Amino acid sequence: MADMREDPEVTALNQRLIADPRHMPSLLAMAELKARHGDDRAAQSFYQTALNTATQPGARVDPALFPRLRQGEVFIAAAARRFADHLERGIAEAGLANGAAGARVRAALDLLLGRSEVYLQQPSMFYFPGLAQRAFFERAEFDWLPALEAETEAIRGELLTTMQSGGFDPYVDRTPGRPAPANPLLGDPSWGARYLYRSGLPVEPNCPATLAALRHAPMPEIAGRSPTALFSLLKPGTHIRPHHGLLNTRLICHLPLIAPPGCALRVGAETREWRAGETLIFDDSFQHEAWNRGTETRVVLLFEIWRPELSADERVALTRMFETIDSYRGVTTDQG
Repeated sequence: MADMREDPEVTALNQRLIADPRHMPSLLAMAELKARHGDDRAAQSFYQTALNTATQPGARVDPALFPRLRQGEVFIAAAARRFADHLERGIAEAGLANGAAGARVRAALDLLLGRSEVYLQQPSMFYFPGLAQRAFFERAEFDWLPALEAETEAIRGELLTTMQSGGFDPYVDRTPGRPAPANPLLGDPSWGARYLYRSGLPVEPNCPATLAALRHAPMPEIAGRSPTALFSLLKPGTHIRPHHGLLNTRLICHLPLIAPPGCALRVGAETREWRAGETLIFDDSFQHEAWNRGTETRVVLLFEIWRPELSADERVALTRMFETIDSYRGVTTDQG
């Protein structure tokens, strides 16, 4: 990179920009000059300032500058690719994308390079502060999970029997005495539910193995509200639009029972596919969506558990709090 400090053109442009920091022809000229001298970062900065100035409300841009502004957009995109390549080579050569820290390093790299965005907990009903901002939790973190997953075949057998004996209700339905949810899947059994526990009570006595397996999980017990567990069905071509769950004090568990290809769940910036017998555990207070782009129906056993970070005393306090809330206004249900 050449030393530009003594360049008279640079001196003149600097003086013009001191007098008028948003003089667009000077911003573009400086960007072009920096680019010619191989200073990508400076050129990007001047191009971006020019583009930001051009898009300000009420900005008047000389049409003669449009080609140079478009050139700036092209340059910024190309420079961003060069920077990404440089950074990824450095990370790879240092071995920083491998090992236990690799996943988080790669996620941070994607954020830095603008390939993903920051998602945070935004529960629609109740937010409990101080809990880790994690979209997915890993199976190995839960010592009770192997015993539940060991019953997958028995649970799948009860699901198949249940599917033969009756249908699924729409997951999104009207609540009596309340406005209908503004959800395109309202009343649509393409996203279906067959409840095992509802409003804290067991409702499917023909699934004893499933109910027994669920006793391994630390499900909340809140009068009129929890436990909640159901077989959740998603038919081919169905898309559950992006939304936020009610609470960040729980995690949602999906034990996949019928997991055909073409089906996936996005939580925050990460997308995972369902794999039969391998539970997905996630915080649904993050924006999330799901889809079935395959040709077969997907079914999971869905249930909720306490956030593992919550102490026994906090769980008692939250149980009492939710019961008090519900005694005043009724239980708020998740309608996607």
